[in-house]
Amino acid sequence: MLPVRKLLEGKNNTNIWSVPPDCTVLEALQLMAQKNIGAVLVMDGEQLVGIFSERDYARRGILQGRESKSTLVSEVMTSNVITVTPDMSIEDCMRLFDNKRIRHLPVLEGNKVIGLLSIGDIVHAIIREQSAHIQFLEQYISGI
Repeated sequence: MLPVRKLLEGKNNTNIWSVPPDCTVLEALQLMAQKNIGAVLVMDGEQLVGIFSERDYARRGILQGRESKSTLVSEVMTSNVITVTPDMSIEDCMRLFDNKRIRHLPVLEGNKVIGLLSIGDIVHAIIREQSAHIQFLEQYISGI
């Protein structure tokens, strides 16, 4: 299976969008809307301290009556972030998505964030890999 490193190299959008922990929820949501993304990393300088997603906003923000203009991201973010390394496989990522019921995985090399994978990135990679495999088998069967 394809390693995370190769998947990151092949991604069209390699930008890592982040906000500081003292950012308001509204500012984070505006960035997410502007970039058309479902989550942002919460970074204190170069250190990953959390992740803030649409799910966090819904469950810990709106449903608890918090106002996005006055609530800090650090109050509603997920702080126990599950991460992967570049040498892990996309199969490992799929297991984490399924077992932990998450949709985003920051990629860390040492303590440095080098990417962010979504469940969509993994699904697309698996589809491309399976399509290539099917094409190879069809050519093999056809004798091309």
